[in-house]
Amino acid sequence: MGEIAEKLLEVQSLKKYFPVKDGFFKTNDIKAVDDVSFYIQKGETLGLVGESGCGKTTLGRTILRLYEPTSGRITYKGKNITQVDIFPYRKKMQIIFQDPYASLNPRMKIEDIVGEPMDIHKLVSSPKERKERIRTILDQVGLSSGHANRYPHEFSGGQRQRVGIARALAMDPEFIVCDEPISALDVSTQAQIVNLLAKLQQDRGLTYLFISHDLSMIKHISTRVGVMHLGKLIEVSPRKQLYQEPLHPYTKSLLSAIPTAKVGIHQENNRIILKGELPSAIHPPSGCNFRTRCLYHQKICGEQVPELKEYGKDHLVACHRIGDF
Repeated sequence: MGEIAEKLLEVQSLKKYFPVKDGFFKTNDIKAVDDVSFYIQKGETLGLVGESGCGKTTLGRTILRLYEPTSGRITYKGKNITQVDIFPYRKKMQIIFQDPYASLNPRMKIEDIVGEPMDIHKLVSSPKERKERIRTILDQVGLSSGHANRYPHEFSGGQRQRVGIARALAMDPEFIVCDEPISALDVSTQAQIVNLLAKLQQDRGLTYLFISHDLSMIKHISTRVGVMHLGKLIEVSPRKQLYQEPLHPYTKSLLSAIPTAKVGIHQENNRIILKGELPSAIHPPSGCNFRTRCLYHQKICGEQVPELKEYGKDHLVACHRIGDF
């Protein structure tokens, strides 16, 4: 694939903090997204991985301003959309939610679930045009026109997620946040949904932020991959480079846990087991927030927050010890 020059989306020093009670009288912040910067080029898929609770979903929703950012800048097609009226941008920026059972209104028919965004944004001029457009979109996601008059409870999990994809496509978007769209599905259905998303991207020229904890699936669909840990982006790299030569010790640990066909002692020896538990997002460690579980931490790791720096072409890493291990 040739290099794509145009940046569709860019975030700079993005933060999203949630105030919580910390004792009887004290309030503190959960730093769900803490000073994150990256870009996504037009037509590519940026995969976002990390443990549960690391801030992946919050980052995706903050970019779309479903959550208002605490600070930072969100730029879409060269325009700062951090504090402007987001309504006009909803047509171009959509989301596919994780849970196809919870994200669809059980009291609405499929044609109304898919058609509602068209109504809100006045994208159709007549009931006939609306009906035809809904049928076309359902066909594109692998559902028939006969499904339009049915309710969500009449569908399987995979079919419901197809409805969720159809709803996201209803406004002909350019950018879609795929928020763990396959985690609630069985394995065979996961592959079908990922292949559908890849085909839609090719046919429509879509750009994805694909959030997942499934490293094998991220490898399959992504152009580049970002790794998050406790609200911070700690490594970003082209897919092939990241999987072959991960630089951050946390990334190395994640990749070592991917199941392989190899069995026995060889596979066990390649596993990197992290010690300790994930630190608190309310009281994160000073300096590098991974240092309490890192095998290579030194004094500087507790004193300074590592910057995301380039080590090789397009390979960014936030670590004080690169090259020392």
